[in-house]
Amino acid sequence: MPTVRRFFRVQGIVQGVGFRPFVARTARQLGLAGHVENTTRGVEIEVQGPPERIEAFRDTLLHHPPPMARILSCHEEPRPATPEEGFRIRASREDPVAAAVIPPDIATCPACLRELRDAGDRRFGYPFLNCTDCGPRYTIIAGIPYDRARTSMGGFRMCPACRAEYDDPESRRFHAQPNACPACGPRLELRDAEGRAVPGDPLAGAVEVLARGGILALLGLGGFHLACDPFDEGAVAELRRRKHRPAKPFALMAADLGEVRRLVETDPAAEALLAGPEAPILLLPARADAGVAPSVAPGQDRLGVFLPYTPLHHLLFARGGFRALVMTSGNRSDEPILATWGEARARLSGVADAFLVHDRPILHRVDDSVVKATPRGPVILRRARGHAPAPVPLPNPDGRVVLGLGAELANTVCVVRGEYAYPSPHLGDLKNPEVEAHFRRTVEHLLEILRVEPDLVVRDLHPAYRSSRYAEEWAARGVEVLAVQHHEAHAAAVMAEHGAADEEAVVLALDGLGLGPDGTIWGGEVLLGRPGAFRRVGHLRPVPQPGGDRAAKEPWRMAASHLRAALGPAWQGLELGCFGGVAQAVRAGLDRMMEQGVNAPLTSSCGRLFDAAAAILGFRGPMRYSAQAPMELEALAARADREEALPEGMLREEGGVWILDPAPFVVALAE
Repeated sequence: MPTVRRFFRVQGIVQGVGFRPFVARTARQLGLAGHVENTTRGVEIEVQGPPERIEAFRDTLLHHPPPMARILSCHEEPRPATPEEGFRIRASREDPVAAAVIPPDIATCPACLRELRDAGDRRFGYPFLNCTDCGPRYTIIAGIPYDRARTSMGGFRMCPACRAEYDDPESRRFHAQPNACPACGPRLELRDAEGRAVPGDPLAGAVEVLARGGILALLGLGGFHLACDPFDEGAVAELRRRKHRPAKPFALMAADLGEVRRLVETDPAAEALLAGPEAPILLLPARADAGVAPSVAPGQDRLGVFLPYTPLHHLLFARGGFRALVMTSGNRSDEPILATWGEARARLSGVADAFLVHDRPILHRVDDSVVKATPRGPVILRRARGHAPAPVPLPNPDGRVVLGLGAELANTVCVVRGEYAYPSPHLGDLKNPEVEAHFRRTVEHLLEILRVEPDLVVRDLHPAYRSSRYAEEWAARGVEVLAVQHHEAHAAAVMAEHGAADEEAVVLALDGLGLGPDGTIWGGEVLLGRPGAFRRVGHLRPVPQPGGDRAAKEPWRMAASHLRAALGPAWQGLELGCFGGVAQAVRAGLDRMMEQGVNAPLTSSCGRLFDAAAAILGFRGPMRYSAQAPMELEALAARADREEALPEGMLREEGGVWILDPAPFVVALAE
């Protein structure tokens, strides 16, 4: 029987997911010789044996990989057969060219959960157990190839029992880099509000804090959460007061799917998402009898729910018997999530009644991903834990390395290397200095771990954004910088997401704001073309945005602007709730401001139209978080028991561009 040898280079999410042990087991079961190794280019394999067994190996490799693996490409070529016996896992190797993919963090797998709950298992009740199918990845990785020495677990020396598992090809923990147990791994500690260590069982102490209506700061996978009892209005209201988060909805972590069903309306598809390896926060319609405190999600018809995704979460629920817990990011409003005890002690003093912490360093802080269930399927609203920095296929014909820096609000950065884009986790609003510092660290880390330097840096057209200013630092180093209009970037991203980047398309781009090349604020745009070659073929009628950025926080101002565009100065006499408390002199001054164009830039923003509609229909006062008024309007619409047709806008053409004037619709709302 002839002997052949074949080389495979597999790229994708193939490091940190048990891929080498899978390869070794498969090869040994088929009686093949050879080796497998992690490299900075991916996983490289050489197998030798009879041709039919090589084909069986190839089929298993490509079609039955480990559950968390994601193969993006596989290069293969014949190699000369050599005298060799057995199959080995070689030490990792670094190459000049890097193409390895960083795996995201993975929710606790069923096998680890069984061990966690088994009183006869040596990891019974251990908050940090994991295996090749689950546990921390991105949050602990310092570099690629993915080996223990390049993670924050490098400081924990494995005990003999853990080492034996790590070296055993038949073990689920074979080369599981975060492998640990109570004898050799990270440990929990409870600290009181003053930072003093609390003696006794940390979990028991944490449960006691929550049971008495207190607020617990919990250090988890990607940073701190703040937790409290969602059925205790006093506890939730106090958390809002201390966190300075007066109205933005809190997420709820439910003990299990049974408790999820008691909180929200769900279905098999939603439950599969909740219980999947990404374990996102999923926005679902709240049940009328959910029984949660009014302050959990004021003004909303949906609740953001998710399931425990670390052993620590599971233990906390089991020990406390909690149905659900508020589990919100551990920070003060608008700041980045905190990830160290030192940060928490400084920033959460006066917020938390106790701190449940551990000594496994978090190298990269990550928020929870947020997904919205829609009739057309799930939509990711915040790509973070479990999703980032997993790559997205992206045509890149010239092969340049591109660094995309995002805009000012809800920032995310992205690196394009080869045929894939690597988005960072959600970072936040760059107006906050701490978020900007986190933004800079994230850029540096993505470039470092992907082992690339950008050939091109892409920024938003708005020159004053902090991301745009940062781009100019690259320009000073001689790197080409390209400014792209905000909505053209949105359009290009959507087309790339749907594999249509090489086609011509009509794209509807609706959001809050983005500087247009004409100097006005865009936000309700119809674009025609392809990435790099769009033209504006339609938009909402521009109206003044009186007060500039202030109008984005006080919806009554945009109500005034749209009503003025429809009715002229007569808007000042309207008796609408949103104008309650606004003196006639103030209304007259606002009208003059719009007439003269003083601090009232023109905007075609659809987001500001939504603000106006919400205000006309009853939203009063300033918004206390981004998009509060439209979100509450959406919630009211979802609860409506009937639909009523309203007049459509007026469409006209000017210079080959179609302009939609919403005036008839706005007047109908006011009536």
